[in-house]
Amino acid sequence: MLRVHPAMRGIVTVANHVAGPADAASPGRPHTVHRMREHTVEVVSDSGEGAQKCSQIFGAVSAKMGNGVWTVEIIPAEIQPPARAPEGASGNRIRLGAGQVTNWGDDTNLVVAFNEQVLLARHRAGALARDATILLEDKWATDDDADIRDAWLQAMREIADVGYRVVTVPMEERCLTLVDDARKGKNMFALGMLAFIYQRNLDLVFEQIAHTFRKKSDAVYARNVDLVRLGYDWAGAHLDFRIEITPEPNDRPMVVMNGNEAIGMGAIASGMELCAMYPITPATSVSHYLSEVFERFGGVVHQAEDEIAAAGVAIGASYAGKVAFTITSGPGLALKTEFLGLAVMTEVPLVVVNVQRGGPSTGLPTKVEQSDLLAALFAQPGDAPRVVIAPATIEECFHVMTTARRIAEAFRAVVIVLSDANLATGVQPFPRPEVDTRWHAEPADLSAVLAGRKPYGWDESTGLSRRIVPGQRGGMHTVTGLSHDEGSKVAYSAGVHGRGMAMRSRKIAVLSSLLTPPTPYGAEEGDLLIVGWGSTKGAIEEAVDRARAAGLSVASLHLRFLSPMEPGLTAIFQRFRRVATVEINYSDTMGDPYVTEENRRRGQLSWLLRAQTLVDVDCWTRVPGEPLRPGAIVQAMHDLMPPRGDA
Repeated sequence: MLRVHPAMRGIVTVANHVAGPADAASPGRPHTVHRMREHTVEVVSDSGEGAQKCSQIFGAVSAKMGNGVWTVEIIPAEIQPPARAPEGASGNRIRLGAGQVTNWGDDTNLVVAFNEQVLLARHRAGALARDATILLEDKWATDDDADIRDAWLQAMREIADVGYRVVTVPMEERCLTLVDDARKGKNMFALGMLAFIYQRNLDLVFEQIAHTFRKKSDAVYARNVDLVRLGYDWAGAHLDFRIEITPEPNDRPMVVMNGNEAIGMGAIASGMELCAMYPITPATSVSHYLSEVFERFGGVVHQAEDEIAAAGVAIGASYAGKVAFTITSGPGLALKTEFLGLAVMTEVPLVVVNVQRGGPSTGLPTKVEQSDLLAALFAQPGDAPRVVIAPATIEECFHVMTTARRIAEAFRAVVIVLSDANLATGVQPFPRPEVDTRWHAEPADLSAVLAGRKPYGWDESTGLSRRIVPGQRGGMHTVTGLSHDEGSKVAYSAGVHGRGMAMRSRKIAVLSSLLTPPTPYGAEEGDLLIVGWGSTKGAIEEAVDRARAAGLSVASLHLRFLSPMEPGLTAIFQRFRRVATVEINYSDTMGDPYVTEENRRRGQLSWLLRAQTLVDVDCWTRVPGEPLRPGAIVQAMHDLMPPRGDA
């Protein structure tokens, strides 16, 4: 029988035909199989109990079995938060689908919780469907500590009226039959339960465990396999349901990775040779991945003493003819500001990957936000034009690195790639790239410099000039961050300074002329156009599909190039009665004290689009520390729809 604590009478919904251990073992014992197009599961625990590892393996296996997958990490802000505290909830949400899944969705349907406090955190965040099934560790109900027992009772009362189906699970009790410390076993026991519920291929599960723990001993692998089997068998004996999500046929070979891995692989595929970095959440795992494999492809990962030095190392390597990039997050981007100005002034090619998190200052180290856009564009003393690109999917995180490298070198420019925590840690399958050697950088031109050629011999029409690499015969010149003429001679006259400004800006205009207008999703014209950028693409487009199915005349437009801005926007905007951005950054709400149309702070892309197009672009922004949910965007679309009869 399912074990139901007395405090949960009236809370738990238990099917009458739940199996006991004996009848579960009998042949043909039926479980109710629920066939669905999609389902969302979360595993949450205290920090250090392995819920993320469990979820990562489950998500990877599901993707390898052909399901669409999108995962989002639930990470506490502190490295070691207090145990059994709602703010310490750590884990992962995994949305599974029969077809492609592009975002984390709205509500979680099934939760595996290692204690009732981390469950409360997800309940209070509004993350759970009202009919969610919860598999909850039961040891806390009878703990020796009276305060813990009381906390359990209080938590059960808080969730009593929602309608969750709560199933208590003796995770610790069962794990202690195999390991001395259940904290090092519950995650694999939970993986086994999920493997049973979602009918995952155990051979694939064990293969993924072997890969995940490849640096551990055979004994560690064997123990984890035994724990998975333990959880699988317990679920088969005690749960009365299973979930079936049959993948749609797909004859294309797929790969499965997160956005940071995709950036690392993309850097290799693009011919990058050096990654200079200083550890910062949530960007660091790019360098973790590269540290394992980069040397095989001739690359070097350099960990500098700080963020400033990391930018300097990358600039120095690039100046010397190498293909270099540096990776950071918002606080690191702020520290790199002076060196980025040097790269712009000296026209040294440089790629900067900025994996955004919440701010300002050190802000929300483990939470997603899109609040570095204006910093990427304008955080600089003086005028320092640079290219800014924002990938919208994990697949684009791979390909953007080749695009960024080629632009940086062709235009002798700084290119900033704006990823974010949602892309960085999210896992998704996508078609295996067909790597092309043409993606690689050409070898540095070391031939003698022709007489009369200058280090900044700008073409008057394009602002472009040929790069001179140190060591080229006849190419000696002085490089400083001071204003200079074509020969790199320091010059302060208005004419020389103005010409240098014009040439550096003209390159951006040339790049703009090579871009094509974006295509709206959903319709070419209508009442409302939603404009987004970065990782919100999947949620916005799912919201558009839902809204259009409900009869709303709405479409969306997603931008990848933010400097230069993609062309044709004004003409596109004029085909809609209202235009608004959806972003994960802050904007004032009309009606709040002292906020007027004149002084209102708007979403960052909204500000840019208003200046670029002179169209009254509205915005709907949120800073929840988590990805946006399609349902919330649908509601925002209803609120943003222009009144009937409004011209």
